[in-house]
Amino acid sequence: MVNIGNEWDALLADEFEKDYYLQLREFLKQEYRTARVYPPMKDIFNALKYTSYSDVKIVILGQDPYHGEGQAHGMCFSVRPGVPMPPSLQNIFKELHDDIGIFPPQSGCLVPWAREGVLLMNTVLTVREGQPNSHKDKGWEILTDRIISLLGERETPMVFLLWGANARKKKELITRPQHLILECAHPSPLSAHRGFFGCGHFSQANQFLYDHGIEPVDWNVVNTKPEGI
Repeated sequence: MVNIGNEWDALLADEFEKDYYLQLREFLKQEYRTARVYPPMKDIFNALKYTSYSDVKIVILGQDPYHGEGQAHGMCFSVRPGVPMPPSLQNIFKELHDDIGIFPPQSGCLVPWAREGVLLMNTVLTVREGQPNSHKDKGWEILTDRIISLLGERETPMVFLLWGANARKKKELITRPQHLILECAHPSPLSAHRGFFGCGHFSQANQFLYDHGIEPVDWNVVNTKPEGI
């Protein structure tokens, strides 16, 4: 059974017993036995493992994991150390530089951001090699919607960065007024020029945290600290 190792275990215990999740587990067992599936099974819940419920300051939502060999390790947009940065991640770092002047790091591993309180969660947590959206509508969305709702219920303010149509659909799950929701186009090369570039979300998010007495995120941490995964 799932063992995340922090508050998420208790918060999601009921979900992991529901029929939809048990059916999802059976589907995944078969998939991992018969196909190449990413990320590795041990990494599926890395986003939650690295960023416990109470530690979340900023939520970034992705769609489903990278579907190329060696890329996905359980956090949206992030890749393992030494893996070339995919185009969307390159665009994220370009906007980060244009927004607050941080130069792109050598590594595309975003574990240091997760440790700063940035929850990097895809809405679907697994994928078949070379087949984007192949695990869509298998049950993951029910679980990740519950996670988003739980975060939205928190008293402590946080920031939700919703990039692209898939992420923006989740806005309806975030109902409490103390949270900041920032929306724009997806950082993919297909859409980044339609509003992602120039969105200023990194500086706006940190200003919001600062204004609410919360330590801002050190976005430069990927340049200064070892990934340690």
